[in-house]
Amino acid sequence: MDEDLHKLDRDDLIAEIKKLRGAIREHRDSTGHDLCWHQPEMWALLPEGVEPDIAVPPWPKFLRGCVRYRQSLDIQAADAEVHDHEFKE
Repeated sequence: MDEDLHKLDRDDLIAEIKKLRGAIREHRDSTGHDLCWHQPEMWALLPEGVEPDIAVPPWPKFLRGCVRYRQSLDIQAADAEVHDHEFKE
């Protein structure tokens, strides 16, 4: 799957690492409502170029998952600043 890496020289490998680290940092530094989004931009950094075959839960189950995720943040990031803003498109 990652055979393409063997064809890259040192400079190309460093550029690839910087690109991937940038995407990881962007995702890591998401806050507020941006924490809950589908991430095709990050997946597009992979060389496979496949469209993910996702399955979306029905609304009630999806919302329960969102609530559980938010509850997990109370434990994993108990000291996080509160982002008290409504979602805006």
